[in-house]
Amino acid sequence: MPVMKGLLAPQNTFLDTIAKRFDGTHSNFLLGNAQGSRGYPIVYCSDGFCELTSFARTEVMKKTCTCHFLHGPETSERVTQQVQKTLEGQREYQAEVRYYKKNGTPFWCLLDIVPIKNEKGEVVLFLFSFKDITDSYGKTPSIHTFVTEKMNQTVSNRNLSFFLCQNVFSKPTLPEYKVASVQKSRFILLHYSVCKALWDWLILLATFYVAVTVPYNVCFSSPDDSNHDEPECDSTSRSTIVSDIAVEMLFILDIILNFRTTYVGPAGQVVYDARSICLHYSATWFILDLIAALPFDLLYAFNVSVTSLVHLLKTVRLLRLLRLLQKLDRYSQYSAVVLTLLMSVFALLAHWLACVWYVIGRKELASNDPLTWDIGWLQELGKRLETPYTNGTTGGPSMRSAYIASLYFTLSSLTSVGFGNVCANTDAEKIFSICTMLIGALMHAVVFGNVTAIIQRMYSRRSLYHTRMKDLKDFIRVHRLPRQLKQRMLEYFQTTWSVNNGINANELLHDFPDELRADIAMHLNKDILQLPLFSSASRGCLRSLSLHIKTSFCAPGEYLIRHGDALHAHHFVCSGSLEVLKDGMVLAILGKGDLIGADLPGWDQVIKANADVKALTYCDLQYISIRALREVLELYPEYGSRFTEDLHHNLTYNLREVRPPLSVFLLCISSRRLFTLQLPVHDITGTVQPVQY
Repeated sequence: MPVMKGLLAPQNTFLDTIAKRFDGTHSNFLLGNAQGSRGYPIVYCSDGFCELTSFARTEVMKKTCTCHFLHGPETSERVTQQVQKTLEGQREYQAEVRYYKKNGTPFWCLLDIVPIKNEKGEVVLFLFSFKDITDSYGKTPSIHTFVTEKMNQTVSNRNLSFFLCQNVFSKPTLPEYKVASVQKSRFILLHYSVCKALWDWLILLATFYVAVTVPYNVCFSSPDDSNHDEPECDSTSRSTIVSDIAVEMLFILDIILNFRTTYVGPAGQVVYDARSICLHYSATWFILDLIAALPFDLLYAFNVSVTSLVHLLKTVRLLRLLRLLQKLDRYSQYSAVVLTLLMSVFALLAHWLACVWYVIGRKELASNDPLTWDIGWLQELGKRLETPYTNGTTGGPSMRSAYIASLYFTLSSLTSVGFGNVCANTDAEKIFSICTMLIGALMHAVVFGNVTAIIQRMYSRRSLYHTRMKDLKDFIRVHRLPRQLKQRMLEYFQTTWSVNNGINANELLHDFPDELRADIAMHLNKDILQLPLFSSASRGCLRSLSLHIKTSFCAPGEYLIRHGDALHAHHFVCSGSLEVLKDGMVLAILGKGDLIGADLPGWDQVIKANADVKALTYCDLQYISIRALREVLELYPEYGSRFTEDLHHNLTYNLREVRPPLSVFLLCISSRRLFTLQLPVHDITGTVQPVQY
């Protein structure tokens, strides 16, 4: 699959921001609906609040945020009235109040109330913060006194809530309840941008340039080149100084850009924070890139005497080829690019072997008496070109002719058995030829002989991805879908593919034994099966339920359920957050671990949703259909009755439409008269109510 751009849709991260910015000892908070007309209901409660008060989240949700369920005989009536006035006036407030836990245990609490606004400046939520001060109350100066003194020392002429924001949150103001815009500096480069792609191609070409020139300069130069016995080699090195320095500057500039380039984090989110980018790059490729970018060629610019040792040090630049592996996934979606890279690697290998072949010939010349020994391949080449070696390594063919002959020999040995016009005569040359032919056989088998198999093996999943993407685009074009709907379809397809890589779990596990398939399903769905709702179910019941649980995904702004829809499943939130809306008001905010659905209906009943459920962030969901749930409960009747009773108490939010279902609907038309019948129907409480039709 192509490299992911990351999850780019704007998200409402208010819930995550609130939870993260509270420290570990002060994470007890509630969120209340400031737009409600009936007692400001609680729309979210943190795990810390549940631990502090011993109430379960399902017991707290939809109660009023004045927290009457925490009141007791010693709760101050004055504070209670002041809290009510604060909510009505949408102001900030702080007080010390005595509350009671679920078991009746009293505790002293520092209560803070802060209004939360949306992008329009309207107060939409109230943040209630609870801090247990039982241990310090009455023994040391009160928290209120300490906070006030600290505020006077550090923040003059500021109200108390601003000081709390500075100490509780990392920013001086509370986050707003709105879709968060991406905070990106203008100096941050997007990793998926066209400019970055072009830059990567430029760096790739520079890397191949280094892979070609460095071995050539190392092998086609000798320690006595500085004596100018063969000035051609020195002039060759000098002729590439400008391009070598330019490549070094490119590598150094690439390091700087990598410190300012976004990346995709482990959770799939695009990381824009400069500090996180620097730490990530420093921990991954920085050391290798730094070594490969050492400016050895600046020695030429300062007229420093350069020996072959410097050329050997420059071989560390070949480490840059490892960066090619990082980018192969991006390039591999294009078949032509893959073939080009394979051919380039083959040619690069032939170039390296040609350099080694020349070094072997030079060493044979230097280690034998030229008057009695003349069977080396370089001497044979010199004789044919009528440029023989006269005194050791003096004379002989030009570097250009020697390199072309070396490359010709290695390519002919890699692709065939050679033609004999350039042949191995000495033992060292024959050993090298044997190794070259073995490498050539391997290259034939890996690159040329199996190129089709390689492409099919590497791109079977990618081919399926592109096939489905093409089908999707053809469908959009044929039916002329609007641009917005087209974008939503493409984003959903790409994101879900990145999650499951196009693998249909049901299809994949279809041929597995039922026992193994059930164990796998229980492992995959262990989060939802650990809910208290299923605590009394037998293992066999859980295994049957796990086989019917499916996964779903919802992007920010997408509706999971709309008001009036027939409810077909119960949904469990694995990650992300959603909001429950009705008439534009937030009724509840759902996060990880919440269960949303409705009471289990009868076989002849259809439940309609009483609100919209909309995703705030990217959400991973698990769901089980009501029909499948009924089938399993029929197999385990001893658990079915218990489940029906517990379901109502374990739903974080109940979407059941409060409307009496019709048991009978009869319409009689005769002689152009409409007869109305008054039929008894049962409401949700079981009471018989006459309804006229």
